[in-house]
Amino acid sequence: MEKKSLSTWHALAAVTEQRRKQWRFGGGGAGWVHCGQAWDALAISPIVLGLDALTDLGLSPQRGYPVLADHMRGVLYVMVAPGTAASAASLPRVRGLSVGHQLLVPYAEDGTPSAHWVSAPREDPPPLIRADLISGALMRLTSAVRVERTAS
Repeated sequence: MEKKSLSTWHALAAVTEQRRKQWRFGGGGAGWVHCGQAWDALAISPIVLGLDALTDLGLSPQRGYPVLADHMRGVLYVMVAPGTAASAASLPRVRGLSVGHQLLVPYAEDGTPSAHWVSAPREDPPPLIRADLISGALMRLTSAVRVERTAS
């Protein structure tokens, strides 16, 4: 796995003034896509928790893993293999989306405040992050926070 700086995922997800202008003056638009076919999705909240997990895994956003941010709701969506989202359903702050769910996906890289590609897919089919890997990173991060809070 490729190691990237902590700021890479976070910088790509940041709501900048330039991004706000793109959204205001005709962002790329978005449409609903069914989950459970090409991929499932893990809805992680807050966004920074998901970004920290991706950084913890050492994954490069340049690889084209499909990752979306909904800045209106504060949720990061990480696409995983179909049928695997349920494996993370027991984690706090994580919801699995599969068959019967839809996700708002940008038509273009600009997207919208509710559907912004943090890492857009670059090939078809795109590489997907393994649900067990992202779940493990989320468990480590949430456990570390609990330990820090009890120690204080």
